[in-house]
Amino acid sequence: MRLSTKGRYATRIMVRLAMQGNDIPCRKYEIADSEGISGDYVEQILIRLKAAGLVESHRGSKGGFTINGSPESITVADVLTASEGPVAIAPCTMGECSRKTDCVTRLIWNEAEHAISDVLGRHTIAQLAERTNSICDEISGSKDD
Repeated sequence: MRLSTKGRYATRIMVRLAMQGNDIPCRKYEIADSEGISGDYVEQILIRLKAAGLVESHRGSKGGFTINGSPESITVADVLTASEGPVAIAPCTMGECSRKTDCVTRLIWNEAEHAISDVLGRHTIAQLAERTNSICDEISGSKDD
Protein backbone atom coordinates (compact mmCIF):
# COMPACT_ATOMS: atom_id res chain seq x y z
CA MET A 1 0.00 0.00 0.00
CA ARG A 2 1.51 3.29 -1.07
CA LEU A 3 0.33 6.87 -1.32
CA SER A 4 0.92 8.24 -4.83
CA THR A 5 2.98 11.32 -5.66
CA LYS A 6 -0.26 13.08 -6.56
CA GLY A 7 -1.52 12.86 -2.98
CA ARG A 8 1.82 13.79 -1.46
CA TYR A 9 2.29 16.78 -3.76
CA ALA A 10 -1.32 17.88 -3.30
CA THR A 11 -0.76 18.02 0.45
CA ARG A 12 2.49 19.97 0.04
CA ILE A 13 0.83 22.36 -2.41
CA MET A 14 -1.96 23.02 0.09
CA VAL A 15 0.60 23.71 2.83
CA ARG A 16 2.43 26.14 0.52
CA LEU A 17 -0.82 27.95 -0.29
CA ALA A 18 -1.69 28.15 3.40
CA MET A 19 1.69 29.66 4.18
CA GLN A 20 1.31 32.14 1.31
CA GLY A 21 -2.00 33.39 2.70
CA ASN A 22 -5.27 34.17 0.97
CA ASP A 23 -4.16 37.64 -0.12
CA ILE A 24 -1.37 36.63 -2.48
CA PRO A 25 -2.15 34.12 -5.24
CA CYS A 26 0.61 31.65 -6.05
CA ARG A 27 1.29 30.78 -9.68
CA LYS A 28 1.56 27.17 -10.75
CA TYR A 29 5.11 27.71 -12.00
CA GLU A 30 6.20 29.06 -8.61
CA ILE A 31 4.78 25.94 -7.01
CA ALA A 32 6.41 23.73 -9.66
CA ASP A 33 9.81 25.34 -9.09
CA SER A 34 9.61 25.01 -5.32
CA GLU A 35 8.51 21.36 -5.51
CA GLY A 36 10.80 20.36 -8.36
CA ILE A 37 7.99 19.09 -10.57
CA SER A 38 6.49 20.17 -13.89
CA GLY A 39 3.97 22.97 -14.17
CA ASP A 40 1.63 20.60 -16.01
CA TYR A 41 1.65 18.15 -13.09
CA VAL A 42 0.97 21.00 -10.64
CA GLU A 43 -1.92 22.10 -12.85
CA GLN A 44 -3.43 18.58 -12.85
CA ILE A 45 -3.31 18.55 -9.07
CA LEU A 46 -4.69 22.08 -8.74
CA ILE A 47 -7.61 21.19 -11.03
CA ARG A 48 -8.57 18.36 -8.66
CA LEU A 49 -8.17 20.57 -5.60
CA LYS A 50 -10.26 23.29 -7.22
CA ALA A 51 -13.00 20.81 -8.19
CA ALA A 52 -13.15 19.75 -4.54
CA GLY A 53 -13.47 23.39 -3.45
CA LEU A 54 -10.13 23.43 -1.63
CA VAL A 55 -8.46 26.08 -3.80
CA GLU A 56 -9.58 29.08 -5.80
CA SER A 57 -8.08 30.29 -9.05
CA HIS A 58 -7.61 33.97 -9.82
CA ARG A 59 -7.24 35.32 -13.33
CA GLY A 60 -5.14 38.19 -14.55
CA SER A 61 -1.58 39.39 -14.33
CA LYS A 62 -1.57 38.97 -10.55
CA GLY A 63 -3.54 35.74 -10.71
CA GLY A 64 -2.76 32.30 -9.44
CA PHE A 65 -4.17 30.05 -6.75
CA THR A 66 -5.12 30.55 -3.13
CA ILE A 67 -6.45 28.21 -0.52
CA ASN A 68 -10.24 28.34 -0.31
CA GLY A 69 -11.32 28.75 3.28
CA SER A 70 -9.50 28.29 6.52
CA PRO A 71 -6.45 25.99 6.62
CA GLU A 72 -7.61 25.06 10.14
CA SER A 73 -10.70 23.43 8.67
CA ILE A 74 -9.01 21.52 5.83
CA THR A 75 -7.62 18.14 6.84
CA VAL A 76 -5.04 15.98 5.15
CA ALA A 77 -7.89 13.52 4.57
CA ASP A 78 -9.77 16.22 2.62
CA VAL A 79 -6.74 16.84 0.40
CA LEU A 80 -6.04 13.17 -0.22
CA THR A 81 -9.69 12.45 -1.00
CA ALA A 82 -9.68 15.32 -3.51
CA SER A 83 -6.46 14.19 -5.18
CA GLU A 84 -6.60 10.40 -4.82
CA GLY A 85 -10.20 9.49 -4.09
CA PRO A 86 -11.56 7.97 -0.89
CA VAL A 87 -9.33 5.90 1.36
CA ALA A 88 -10.05 2.28 0.55
CA ILE A 89 -7.46 -0.35 1.34
CA ALA A 90 -9.51 -3.26 -0.01
CA PRO A 91 -12.45 -3.54 -2.44
CA CYS A 92 -14.69 -5.07 0.21
CA THR A 93 -14.60 -1.92 2.33
CA MET A 94 -16.25 -0.08 -0.56
CA GLY A 95 -18.83 -2.85 -1.03
CA GLU A 96 -17.22 -4.13 -4.24
CA CYS A 97 -16.62 -7.73 -3.23
CA SER A 98 -18.89 -10.72 -3.72
CA ARG A 99 -17.57 -12.25 -0.49
CA LYS A 100 -18.12 -9.19 1.70
CA THR A 101 -20.71 -10.93 3.85
CA ASP A 102 -18.62 -14.00 4.70
CA CYS A 103 -15.01 -12.80 4.45
CA VAL A 104 -13.09 -13.28 7.68
CA THR A 105 -10.52 -10.62 6.81
CA ARG A 106 -13.01 -7.85 6.00
CA LEU A 107 -13.17 -6.72 9.64
CA ILE A 108 -9.40 -6.19 9.68
CA TRP A 109 -9.46 -4.19 6.44
CA ASN A 110 -12.30 -2.03 7.79
CA GLU A 111 -10.44 -1.45 11.05
CA ALA A 112 -7.23 -0.49 9.22
CA GLU A 113 -9.11 1.83 6.87
CA HIS A 114 -10.82 3.58 9.79
CA ALA A 115 -7.50 3.99 11.61
CA ILE A 116 -5.88 5.56 8.54
CA SER A 117 -8.87 7.84 7.98
CA ASP A 118 -8.81 8.86 11.64
CA VAL A 119 -5.12 9.86 11.55
CA LEU A 120 -5.47 11.76 8.27
CA GLY A 121 -8.61 13.48 9.53
CA ARG A 122 -6.93 14.72 12.72
CA HIS A 123 -4.18 16.67 10.96
CA THR A 124 -4.98 19.98 9.31
CA ILE A 125 -3.20 21.98 6.66
CA ALA A 126 -2.75 24.75 9.24
CA GLN A 127 -0.90 22.36 11.56
CA LEU A 128 1.42 21.30 8.74
CA ALA A 129 2.05 24.92 7.77
CA GLU A 130 2.88 25.72 11.41
CA ARG A 131 5.31 22.78 11.54
CA THR A 132 6.93 23.94 8.32
CA ASN A 133 7.39 27.43 9.76
CA SER A 134 8.95 25.94 12.91
CA ILE A 135 11.37 23.85 10.87
CA CYS A 136 12.32 26.88 8.76
CA ASP A 137 12.83 28.95 11.92
CA GLU A 138 15.07 26.23 13.40
CA ILE A 139 17.12 26.02 10.22
CA SER A 140 17.56 29.78 9.92
CA GLY A 141 18.34 30.01 13.64
CA SER A 142 21.07 27.38 13.38
CA LYS A 143 22.66 29.29 10.48
CA ASP A 144 22.96 32.34 12.71
CA ASP A 145 25.04 30.40 15.29
